Formats: sequence, structure tokens, C-alpha cells
Amino acid sequence: MRVADRGLIDRGTSVEFSFDGIRYSGFQGDTLASALLANGVRLMGRSFKYHRPRGVLTAGSEEPNALVTIGRGAAQDPNVRATMQEIYPGLEARSQNRWPSLNFDVMAVNDLAAPFLGAGFYYKTFMWPRSFWEKLYEPMIRRAAGLGALSGQANADTYESAYAFCDLLVIGAGPAGLMAALTAGRAGADVILADESNQMGGRLLAETLEVDGKPGHVWVDEVLAELRAMENVRLMTRTTIAGAYDQGTFAALERVLHHTGDRPAGAPLETYWRIAARRSVLAAGALERPVAFRDNDRPGIMTAGAVRAYLNRWGVAAGRSVTVFGNTDDIHRTARDLLAAGVHVAAVIDSRHDGPVSTDYPVLRGAQVCGSSGRKGLESITVCRASGEERIQTDCLAITGGWNPSVHLTCHMNGRPTWRRDIAAFVPTPGAVPGMRTAGACNGAFSTVACLREGISAATEALGDLGLKAPKPEPPQAEDQPYEIAQLWAAPGKGRAWLDFQNDVTVKDVKQAATENFRSVEHMKRYTTQGMATDQGKNSNVAALAILADATGRAIPETGTTTFRPPYAPIAIAALGAGAEGAGFKPQRFTTSHKASVARGAPMVEAGLWYRPSYFPQPGETTWRQSCDREVQMVRSAVGVCDVSTLGKIDIQGRDAAQFLDFVYSNTFSTLKVGRVRYGLMLREDGFVMDDGTTARLGDSHFLMTTTTAAAGDVMKHLEFVRQGLRPDLDVSLVSVTEQWAQFAVAGPKSREVLNGVLDTPLDDAEWPFMACGPVSVLGVPGRLFRISFSGEHAYEIAVPARYGASLFDILTQRAEALGGGLYGMEALNVLRIEKGFITHAEIHGRTTAYDIGMGRMVSQKKDCIGKTMSERPGLEEPGRERLVGLKPIGESRQLLAGAHLYNEEDAPVRTNDQGYVTSVCYSPTLGSMLGLAFLADGPDRHGEIVKMVDHLRGVTTLCEVTDPVFFDPEGERVRG
Repeated sequence: MRVADRGLIDRGTSVEFSFDGIRYSGFQGDTLASALLANGVRLMGRSFKYHRPRGVLTAGSEEPNALVTIGRGAAQDPNVRATMQEIYPGLEARSQNRWPSLNFDVMAVNDLAAPFLGAGFYYKTFMWPRSFWEKLYEPMIRRAAGLGALSGQANADTYESAYAFCDLLVIGAGPAGLMAALTAGRAGADVILADESNQMGGRLLAETLEVDGKPGHVWVDEVLAELRAMENVRLMTRTTIAGAYDQGTFAALERVLHHTGDRPAGAPLETYWRIAARRSVLAAGALERPVAFRDNDRPGIMTAGAVRAYLNRWGVAAGRSVTVFGNTDDIHRTARDLLAAGVHVAAVIDSRHDGPVSTDYPVLRGAQVCGSSGRKGLESITVCRASGEERIQTDCLAITGGWNPSVHLTCHMNGRPTWRRDIAAFVPTPGAVPGMRTAGACNGAFSTVACLREGISAATEALGDLGLKAPKPEPPQAEDQPYEIAQLWAAPGKGRAWLDFQNDVTVKDVKQAATENFRSVEHMKRYTTQGMATDQGKNSNVAALAILADATGRAIPETGTTTFRPPYAPIAIAALGAGAEGAGFKPQRFTTSHKASVARGAPMVEAGLWYRPSYFPQPGETTWRQSCDREVQMVRSAVGVCDVSTLGKIDIQGRDAAQFLDFVYSNTFSTLKVGRVRYGLMLREDGFVMDDGTTARLGDSHFLMTTTTAAAGDVMKHLEFVRQGLRPDLDVSLVSVTEQWAQFAVAGPKSREVLNGVLDTPLDDAEWPFMACGPVSVLGVPGRLFRISFSGEHAYEIAVPARYGASLFDILTQRAEALGGGLYGMEALNVLRIEKGFITHAEIHGRTTAYDIGMGRMVSQKKDCIGKTMSERPGLEEPGRERLVGLKPIGESRQLLAGAHLYNEEDAPVRTNDQGYVTSVCYSPTLGSMLGLAFLADGPDRHGEIVKMVDHLRGVTTLCEVTDPVFFDPEGERVRG
């Protein structure tokens, strides 16, 4: 099917590849689709629902039919569009969604059941009987779901993420995009020109049009040569701009190595770009839409633009005897190109009664194609005219229903397109994406001159916004044929006329949805699955909503469009998560004391992505409990050192910093004095506790907030949302300084003695009372000191710049050990805080209120704060709620287990009798008993009662005494002493 002297491929370089195990040959520059067509292969896939034979429909990324799997094993890549996959030596492609073979697919029997599988059949069928769902319906649906299959093996390919910045991003490298980039580049702007194809030029590569008196592809080469010579211009081929986001940010996927079998180690298969552009020009072109008629889905039926593209760009005739059908003058352009290449044109069928005629080929005016025949490839079509029907023998039907501007990116920020009746299509609404201008076919300008002119105009306007001036060039000479169209969405007649080729949605399905009152275009989409395939309805959405509009008696603008969401084209999850595979999926964060802790044999545990020591074993200790008990007693009797650098540290500054903290915390911080620290409780907007921690006032407008390790990221995100979204009127700045400071807790009766050995000025009790803070000099290094305690002991936290952390950790350890103390880890820290009744995220797990944890009075009644109103909802402050208590085991069993449930002593341990649950447990060497924190219905009023703890999973039942959650030093004498 190759046509001599046509195409832009390299006929001197032959490429061998395979499809479904059969070897074929193509040329350098071929796509898999063009190479298969050149070899006479028309059947390339099966539809999803009915497994009907499908051939290539288009020549671009909107292709719904020709989806294949590339490669095998771990490198297996499903759902690759044959129209976008370039061939290379050794390429191995396989068809999908068929068994046992593409030519003979057993599942094609579904087509016989089509009368029972219309729109919404799944909603009506899988509802009854209810018992069938788990054993029959769900397994059956899961087996049938999906098109291509993953290998099930770990992906060995490399994916990268990258960032780029520019003055002007030009999206699409057709005539409009090229002129926009050239205009901006000549003005000195930093320009990125991105196009999803491997060659820039757009439809100028697929047509026989001339620009400036030269063949279109020659003019393209000259423009690209000038752009490549500019240091301020970056050309990005094989790059799809997939999404438009706030503040001029765009997502882009670059297919780096999909076009070659040579993949060097470490080289990325794909790169996911985040492009920040000050201004952008959308020149994404337009997508041709088919016309629906009976059996319009056979292999060999293609869009007219695709037929011209395969002929002029790849030198392939889509058929030996081609018929052209449509409602615009493009049908005659297609016929002329085919005749000039020596391809037989059986007929041109013009749905318009006043369309042009030709002496070179038969023209049937006022006619429509109303049927086709040929199971696995088109053999003939049926033409309906006023005089009757006639059959035409043909193996290819080139069809056009007009062009749909590619408005998708302009809708990614909730913009809606505007209907233009003169072109029977939607166009972008100006201003839908801030800073973006549209040009060319995507803006409804379909002549070459109009595209060139709009490209220049869009770039000039963007340059003006950027403060750059450039002479406005005259557009080159080119064709300026007016675009004339007569609306035609579907040919009348019986039988199934297909709209969504991949999901097998028909005109009848859309009308059925309207009949069943699914009149909203969004409801119709979900009821019929129209537009929910991998092409996202690019080929079918407009025709479907037009048919819905007709069925509901509304105009097309009134019916509206579905919501276009990113990504514009499919993106592999591996590309979206580039850098997050393996250890990158769960980054390891190490403290400055990590090496020293590992050297001492401490097992490391994860805490909010950080690795912290669980305990520090000593010679002769054979269990973790022995080490933990020793460390607890060491802190209570002497001194312990613990690295607490992992706690979130957020620096808050600004004239309104105190007012900001009053708003985000439930209690008041504007009254906090400089040099003092206050404990704070933070609520979510729904009134439940989000996090707790301390905040120190380092200056009149300078605060340092401390968060829990696990919630540091969430709190930072929350504060930024409040600053930007809820209180943009406040003058406040936030920055995370968690990694900037190494911070160590020094706790115990001898803690002051340890610190006096490293501070250049000894501590004065009068100047450093409990909850004091301030700057200190640590062996000549500026640092910070906070007199706070998470252990219930006289304690401090000392902070120095992170580069000094490892050294200070060693010094503190040596001094503590010299005084009979040493290091303590997470296990001992947990015991110390449970003894003292301090909470962590085991207690503030997202379902507890300030009232539940005994801190209801911390929600100030003198000011407003986030979550205050919602925390006062009925039911959230009732005495019967599950509230924080302490537990001590009594009786024979002394075992407490976190996660166990609580029941009244005399009640059966069943769900209806549930009284609460245990959140944290430990063995306290200080008190010689197991201790627990729990939430118990009406808990604070039940101190002294006996309840029953039951762990059904582990078969443990323990009688417990309900106590105050503060077990140790309830008056706080040790922490303040």
C-alpha cells in the first residue's frame, strides 16, 4: 500500500518489527499504524464491550481503536496508541482485548447479545438478586474489565520529573504555533515550543499546501532551523502538554525513549515536566469528527484528514478504492490528493445539496452513507439518496463531519467553551485560563493564512503583557479557503450507528438515556459510558451532545459539554510518580544523630518518614523491655538525652503573626510574652483535633511552632491554606525549618547539670522557669533553649544549627553518661509520656474533640478560631461521649493491649455493649504496673469503676480500674522544680 514519491519518511532505512508475532517491514519515520497500513493490515484491535473488529480511525493521539501492547515481561506497556508509537528495529507489538487471537475472538459473541446490553444495562442487571453480587457479578466484571494488561512484574524503566521556566509556552507546532514561537523568539523572549508529535509542523506535514510559495514541510524546516539557532528557544518534540493549572503552571509528558529499542542504563523512558510560563499560547489545532451511520465502525473507515495524513506524511494509501463522505469541502481536498497519488476514488458523497462538483471523480450531492458491509474490513457501503439506495464497492471510506477545535486545556480550570454556529463547533472562551491566548484551528480559524495570522497576533499580545516589543511581521502567503459546513451528526436509519468506538456507544444509547430522563450531558455520559474511553471522547463528545440536544428538544449551547479534565492524553502512573518508586516512594529521613545511634546498636523505627532509635541496648540486655525499663528509670532518677529534631518546626513571622496563631489555635497566643512557650491545640474545620504542640515567642512578631513528627507536613499545608485562602488580609510569613535545627531533649533531675557543661552562660533558675525560651550560646555556637518537657521531668530542649547536631549529640551523651544517665529512645519516650498522661496521635487520631481529651476549656470563648463553631455542634460535648481516661489492670490478668475494646464488667463483650477502646499501653517501671490510655463512655465521671478490656483477636480479657490519665506526679512538681 506504499505510494511512490509520497511521504516524509526515510525510504533508505528499512525497519523490521512484529505485530501479533508476524514480522513486517517499514521505514524510518513510520508510526506503527502507518507501517501496518502499508503492509495491508487493517484489523488492529477489538472494541471493549462487544469485541467488534476495529481498525485505525485517526492519525493522532485521539485514536480510540488501534491500541496495542508493546514489549514483554517487566517492560510490557499496554494501551499504546499505534498512531503515536514510532517503529524501531525489534519493536514487538501485540493486539489487546481478544482471545485467543485478534482474527478469531471468542468474546465477539457479546455482539450477538447487543439487544440486551444497551445503555445502562449494568445498572439494571447487577442490582438483583443481591446475593449474586459478590459471588457472580463482581468477579465477572473484574475479569472483563480493562483493555491491555500489566505484566505484574516490577517496572525496571526509569522515569524522571523535571521543571522548566519560560516567558512564553507555545502549545502545538502547527502553522499557528510556529509563527507564535518565531515572533516571540525574535523578540528575545524565553520560549518553549512543545508538540506531541515526533516532527513539528502539524497539518502542514499532512497536506499538499504551500506556504510562501514552498511546500508546507519545506517552510516548516526553514522556520525550525531559525528557531534552533536561537539560544532563547527550546523545542520539545514528543511532548504532550497534559494539563493547565494555577499561576501559569502546565504539566507535560515527554516520551524520551519510546521511539527506540536502545535504552541506556539510567536513561529515562519518560520525563514528567512541570512548566512555569509567564504567558502561554494554545495552538493545539483541531480534531476531525466522524459521522455516525449504520455499521460505521468497520476497519477501513477512517477520518478524511487521517487518510490525507497517511498519504502525504507517510506515503501510504489507506485503500485501493477509496470513497469520501462528508459535509465540508475537505472531502474534495481528500479526493484530489488521492487522485494525484494515483489512488482510485470510487466516489465523493457530499451531504450538501449545493456542494461543488468535479469532472475527475463522481460526486453524489445531497447523499449520505447509511450502511456498510464487511466483517473484518470494509468491503462496500450503502448510499442513501432521494432516488433510493445504491451500493458502492470500496475498501476505504474517508469520512468527515467537520473539525472540533482542541479546547481541552482551556477547560482545565473550570472554563466552558463557546458554541459557534458558523463552524458547528465549540471554541475556547477568552480568559478561561489566565495568561493564555488561543490561535489557529483550536480557535476556530481553519485556513492556513488565518492560522499564521492568529499565531503572530497571539504572540504579539503576550509579548506586550511581558513588556517586550517586537515588530509584527506579515504572515507568509498561504491558502485562505473559507470553511463551509452543513451540520451532520448522524445519518438516519435503522441499525447501530457508533459514536464512541472504544466503548461501543451508539446513537440509540444516547437517545435511550434521554428517554430515561438522563438529560444532563454529564448524566448521559455516565449512563452510556460515552466519552469515558482512553480517548476521553475526543472523537465523539460533540456529536453525542448534539444528538442529546436533538432528543431533548434543546439547542447545543443549552445542552453544554462534559467537563474536560487533565490529563489531555493518557499518562503512565510511573511518570506521574517519577522518583517515587522503590525507596523514593517512602523517602528515608535521617537525623544528625543517626550514625551515632546505629553505632550503638539501636534498632531504628519509622516515624513520619524519619528514622528514630527504638531503644539503646546495653551488654547483658536480651529484650527490648529490659532496655526500655532501664532508660525510663534513668530519666526519672538521673538524666536522659533524646534526639527530637524530627518534631515539625515552623517559623512564623510578620506584623499579624500573633493574630494568625489565635486563629489557627483553639487557645490564645497573642497574650504570650516574648521568651515564653505555650502549649497549643489545633482543630480542623470540622471541629475535631488536628494536632497539638508548643509555640515559642522569640520576638514581638516572631514565633516558632512545634508540631508532632507525623503531622508536620499536614500542619504546614493547613497553615498555608489558612494564610492564602482564609486570612490573606494578615501580614504573616511561614517557613518550615525542621531540617535547619538539630534539637535534643535533656530530661531528668540532673538535666540542668548536663546543660551547664555545654552552655557558655550557666542556667539561672529565675531566668529559666518552666516554659521559658530564648537564645543561648552553646560552646560558642548560637543556639536556642526551651524549658519544656514531654517526660514529666525537669527537662529542656536545646537546638543548634543542624551542621553542629552530630557533635552536640556526642557531647551531651558523654556528659549524661558521666552523671549516671545516657540515651533513651522511642520506647522509653512512649512510657514516660503515658505515665504523665500526655497524648500523641494515638489519641488525637482524627475522631476526637478537645472535649474528648479533657481539653475542652482550651477552646477559648473570647475569640474565634478554626473549628470552634463546628466543635460546639450538638452531640460533640455530651457527657456520654467516649472521653480520655487512664487504665490500671487488676485481678489475675495484668495484660493491656492497644486496640482492645472496653465493656462494663457484667456485660457480654459484643458490639452493642461497647463502652470504648484502648489507644496506648505500656509497662511502667516507675509504678510497677501496666498502664493504659483509653476512651471510655462518660469516662471522667467513672474514675474508680471496674471495666473489662477484651481483645477478641488475641483472646485476652483483663479487668481494669478506671483512673485519671495522669498517673505520675499529677501536681507537676517535678517538671516545675
